[in-house]
Amino acid sequence: MGRSHDHNHDAVVFGEEAELRILAIDIGAGTQDILVYESGKPLENCAKLILPSQTQIVAARIRAVTAQHKPLHLTGRLMGGGASSGAIAAHIAAGLPVTATVDAARTIHNRPERVAASGVSIADEAPEDAMTVELGDVDLEHLRVGLSLFGVAMPDVFAIAVQDHGFRPGAGNNEVRFAYLQSLLDGGGDLAGMVFEQAPADMTRMAAVEAEIPGVYLMDTGAAAVLGVRGDSVVAEAVETTGALIVNFGNMHTFGSLVKRRRMYGLFEHHTGGMTAALAKELIDGLQAGTIDAARFVTEFDGHGAALSADYAREGPFPFVAITGPNRGIVRELGYYQAAPHGDMMLTGAFGLVEGVRLAMERDRTAAARRSPG
Repeated sequence: MGRSHDHNHDAVVFGEEAELRILAIDIGAGTQDILVYESGKPLENCAKLILPSQTQIVAARIRAVTAQHKPLHLTGRLMGGGASSGAIAAHIAAGLPVTATVDAARTIHNRPERVAASGVSIADEAPEDAMTVELGDVDLEHLRVGLSLFGVAMPDVFAIAVQDHGFRPGAGNNEVRFAYLQSLLDGGGDLAGMVFEQAPADMTRMAAVEAEIPGVYLMDTGAAAVLGVRGDSVVAEAVETTGALIVNFGNMHTFGSLVKRRRMYGLFEHHTGGMTAALAKELIDGLQAGTIDAARFVTEFDGHGAALSADYAREGPFPFVAITGPNRGIVRELGYYQAAPHGDMMLTGAFGLVEGVRLAMERDRTAAARRSPG
């Protein structure tokens, strides 16, 4: 944090007189939710896009190569898997060869031996007759062109949220992911500390986005949702008074968090594909009561992890539960409050990214003031 950027963040002051434009992209497994934030303009009038995520777009391109029975060559950077990884596996299963550059191959796995075992060969250049597909979580050039067709200029401040499993030699991806989530609480749980100007250690997907967009603000999708849902006035009041349990039911992951004011006191993360109303209620009740068993959560429920701050015993329980995310319908029957920050649930993470930039800029200005003599 605190490094120099391509654009002068310290010169920006939030307020009606400030001119600040942010491209905020919350990247999920199914969609990328995009907000072109412009200070001084009502959020309702800012440009918004809900598009297929890059992993879905890349998967479609790979399936088109498979349909033509052509060899596939992958270039670009490490990106989120899911649909893209599945399409690569299907291409190999069809008896068609796949080659990849070293960086692109990390989308399949960070360990070269696992890449080789999957049937993918490393190659700097595309073999003869191979069709090339470029990997990457963000496609700024196509967004720039698309926005320009409607007279919307590309902002020069970028904020991106991804769900990063990370990589550390000798550790499993879920283990690295949970160690990162645990670090959010161990670091005091301050939401401002969950906005990064450099990718955290071991967070390879964030690092790939940073390499693509120098100066980008980075967040985890779960933390971005927690910040963004506070744009709902009912949730904001609960967060500031009694505390709230906020659950984001994404297309691939469900992220629950205990929040009061600007601090996170506990969390759990689970695969949405295995989520039911009954399981969700058990996890929500356990986190709310402070009795959730982290070991059982991982082994029995196949979750990424659960954690509680020791301070929650003094602060909790937080009685209010809010749900958001495209799969919130899983628990609609349970009667939890359905949050709609700024009237638009699908932009929850993007709103959180804008608030994250605000917090990071305030943090940087405060640090700069402390360094200034006098």
